[in-house]
Amino acid sequence: MARGSKVERNSVSNQPHEIKYEAGKMGVSQADIKEAKKGGSNQRKQIEKKMK
Repeated sequence: MARGSKVERNSVSNQPHEIKYEAGKMGVSQADIKEAKKGGSNQRKQIEKKMK
C-alpha cells in the first residue's frame, strides 16, 4: 500500500493536528469540529457540509 493513501485523506482522525487544520480551514473552533464528528462520521466532506 502506498504511503498516504486516499482513504486516509478523506477522513479526519482524532489527532490534534488534523482537528486544528480542519478548524482553521473552515474558520470554526476545534470544539465545533469535534462536535461535528460526534454526528457519526469522520468523512471530511460530511464534516465540511455540517460546518457550512
